[in-house]
Amino acid sequence: MDGTGNGVPPMTDAALFRGPIIDLHVHSTASDGELTPDAVVRRAAAAGVTAMALTDHDTLAGVPAAIAAGEAAGIRVIGGCEFSVAAPWGEMHVLGYFLPPGTALLEDFLTRCRADRERRGRAMVERLHRLGIGLSDADVLAEAEGGAVGRPHVARALVRRGDVGSVGEAFDRYLGRGRPAFVEKSLPRFMEVAELVHRVGGVVSAAHLKDRGTRSLLVHFKQMGLDAVETRHPSHDPDVRARLTEFALDLGLHRTGGSDWHGDAVGDEAQIAIGSQNVPLAWLDALEGARPPLAAPVSA
Repeated sequence: MDGTGNGVPPMTDAALFRGPIIDLHVHSTASDGELTPDAVVRRAAAAGVTAMALTDHDTLAGVPAAIAAGEAAGIRVIGGCEFSVAAPWGEMHVLGYFLPPGTALLEDFLTRCRADRERRGRAMVERLHRLGIGLSDADVLAEAEGGAVGRPHVARALVRRGDVGSVGEAFDRYLGRGRPAFVEKSLPRFMEVAELVHRVGGVVSAAHLKDRGTRSLLVHFKQMGLDAVETRHPSHDPDVRARLTEFALDLGLHRTGGSDWHGDAVGDEAQIAIGSQNVPLAWLDALEGARPPLAAPVSA
């Protein structure tokens, strides 16, 4: 449910939604999703999606295959990426859209981010060793299958070994913030990511802010280059959606939304269906219209 805070009763998503199904937040095995990029696109096609953004963590490696699969399936695929940046509460996720794979400027940055992910994975394994759990770096890398390493890969490796019964248990006992095997990332500043995305002709959206999405926070990040805010996300209840929508409209920020789909199930947690968030095609058109001109030639 979205509302504008102007005293008019907010309409339901169903009442607001008309037209093609799009999803601007989807993951694949290029990071911590369960399906390959081409399989994700085929699943989106089966769900009736007509446009989607592949937004894997700290990588664009899956984008070329997803675009090719999209051409075959008649789905528009936008190259995207989910970045992690420093925030007042610790870590914030940022979605970059219209990102060109193979651009040296961007790939160099993402290579450093993935190297830090591997460092973090090794550090989590070391902490688990101290707890008497014989997980290895190789176990985690086998779960990642060449993708950007994340905590879900460590959790899945623990499940595969039988150390825990589910991914949820792995996070609750060991990997969640404040748990004994949790390790912080080395996070870039938001402005660094925003400037990089803008340099390659992309736009930047704050992802799944939940209750942290205050007006003052959005004002702060808009001053540093924020273009949009993800209002429609499975973790946002109607009140959060309405509040973020009000702030976005008031501040002149574009709106984005998506399922944050990683697969049909991650551990013991059922996933929201791909294409489920009723995101209007007009939002994608507006995002594309907001793309900045390239600040300088970028080499491939």
